[in-house]
Amino acid sequence: MKTRMIITALCLFSSSSLMLAQVGINTTTPQSTLDVNGNMKIRQMPTAATTTGFQILAVNQNTGGDFEVTRINPQLIADLATQGGVTGIPASVYSARKTAGVTLVSATVFPTGFQAVNFVNAERTVGASAVFTDNDNTYNVPSTGIYEINYTFRYGQGLFAQLVTAGVGIVRTRNGVSTLIDARAFMSQNLGFAEMAIAQETLNGLYPFQAGDKISFGLTNSTSLNPTILGASTANFNIAKVSN
Repeated sequence: MKTRMIITALCLFSSSSLMLAQVGINTTTPQSTLDVNGNMKIRQMPTAATTTGFQILAVNQNTGGDFEVTRINPQLIADLATQGGVTGIPASVYSARKTAGVTLVSATVFPTGFQAVNFVNAERTVGASAVFTDNDNTYNVPSTGIYEINYTFRYGQGLFAQLVTAGVGIVRTRNGVSTLIDARAFMSQNLGFAEMAIAQETLNGLYPFQAGDKISFGLTNSTSLNPTILGASTANFNIAKVSN
C-alpha cells in the first residue's frame, strides 16, 4: 500500500510539473517558463567585484509589448560605445592631419569670409570613417552632447614679414544654417619699422552639439591668402565626445 501511494504521488508530481511548464503571474496565457505581467522588485542582490564570468540582464522592448528579459555579455555594452567593434575607441573620436595639399572649400551656407580646409578620410589618424564626409569635408556629430575640439592651422612656415589678416575658425552647420562657433585671428603687428605675423593658431575648447550637426574646420578672412603658400601649410584637428 505504501509503495502504491509513493508511486501515485510521483505520478501526480510529474503530471503537475508538466502542467506547470509555463507559469503566468497576472496572465492566464504565459508565453515563457515564467511570464510576469506587472512590476517586479528584488529586495537584495549580491555585489560583483568584477564583470568576469557575469552576464547583464536586459529587457528587450519590442513593439509588441512583450518585454522579454535576455542576458548580455558586459563586453557588448562596451562595444556599443565603439565604432565597428573596435574596442576602446569611442564612436565620436576622430582625428585628421594634413601636411600638404591644403586648399580651401567654399559653401553658400558658410558665414562670410569662412572657407573650410579640404580634410578627407584618407588623412584620418584615428577614428571611424563613418563620422566624416569627404564630399563636404565635415565631421558629422553622431550623438548629442558636449564635445572637446582641438584645431591647429599653420599657414606656410608660420612666420611672415607682413601682416596676415586671416585666422582659424570652426563652423557648425545645423539644419542647413551655418554658424561660426569659434575663431581666432593670426597674430600680426605693425612694429613701425616692420610688419610681422605669426600665422599659426590653435582653437580648443568644449562645445555643445546635437546629433546630425556638421562641423567644418577652416580659415576666416581667407580670400587674401596665397594659394601656393596654402598648399604647403599644415592643419590638424581632433574631436571627441566627453559628456552627454
